[in-house]
Amino acid sequence: MTPRERFIAALERRPLTGRVPHFELVFFLTMEAFGKVHPSHRNYGQWLQMEEQERDLHRRDMADLYIATAERYEHSAIFIHPNPDTPGELSRMVDLIRERTDDRYFLMAHGDATFAVPNGTEMEAFSCQLVEEPEKLKAQTAGWVQSALERAAALRRPGGLDGFALCADYCFNTGPFLSPAKFAEFVTPYLAELTRGYRDLGYYVIKHTDGNIMPILDQLVQTKPHALHSLDPQGGVDLAEVKRLHGHELCLIGNVHCGMMDTGTPEQIQASARAALRHGMPGGGYIFSTSNCIYTGMPLASYECMLKVWREEGNYPEAAS
Repeated sequence: MTPRERFIAALERRPLTGRVPHFELVFFLTMEAFGKVHPSHRNYGQWLQMEEQERDLHRRDMADLYIATAERYEHSAIFIHPNPDTPGELSRMVDLIRERTDDRYFLMAHGDATFAVPNGTEMEAFSCQLVEEPEKLKAQTAGWVQSALERAAALRRPGGLDGFALCADYCFNTGPFLSPAKFAEFVTPYLAELTRGYRDLGYYVIKHTDGNIMPILDQLVQTKPHALHSLDPQGGVDLAEVKRLHGHELCLIGNVHCGMMDTGTPEQIQASARAALRHGMPGGGYIFSTSNCIYTGMPLASYECMLKVWREEGNYPEAAS
């Protein structure tokens, strides 16, 4: 099986032998690993000044960097962050990666259209709108969902994207920004519509949110994504408990402790990786990753320490002949 086929098998909770699939939402340490700036961190102002020939070279360099990351760290999937972030550039990047790798890797892009935790400058105004203009907010979200599905339909083609990662964060470490009742009113119906629409178009759906999701876990599961990421241990999410409750309904992705990856000892990192494998692997339907991403400033050695455990211990037994 190719890495893509193994990733899809995990999303569909089918039995696997051999190595547990692995990927990261983003691997930002490309400068340390390859001596190149991550595509997301490249200067848009410079892009605007480029001739088309230079832009094409830039696109090819970004595609090669995504592929080099997947090859070196054995990722089964590539999360494309087009820069500039336009449907046209996303399609070009998909084509360039497929041209070099065929169907070897599962390809995904951002695809959320629901309300996330607002930033500090918007939090007060958003909170007031929830009370004063609820129908306006709902209409806004409905419009976002419709636009996202129209974009997905336009992108749909053989050899194109395999799926979308829905990366609106709903929770703090202490719990959701919205109460479960408000979440059921302002997010869940639209997340369900978005997920259903993507699935109807033939895409796979991975729902990501950090923080303590437990008060809204049942609602997230009810929207029927193929997988849930990141099952954040910093938010007190217990992978074993989520597996017990919902492992028969969707694939789980996570949950090596990102804070530990940043500041912990090798022994602590290994223990977190080992625990994620021990609780996620039984019965299949599991993809190994951190509880967020490999972000700027994280020691590359920490990621390599985590991968060492995965390579040695993240293996299903081979089927009996």
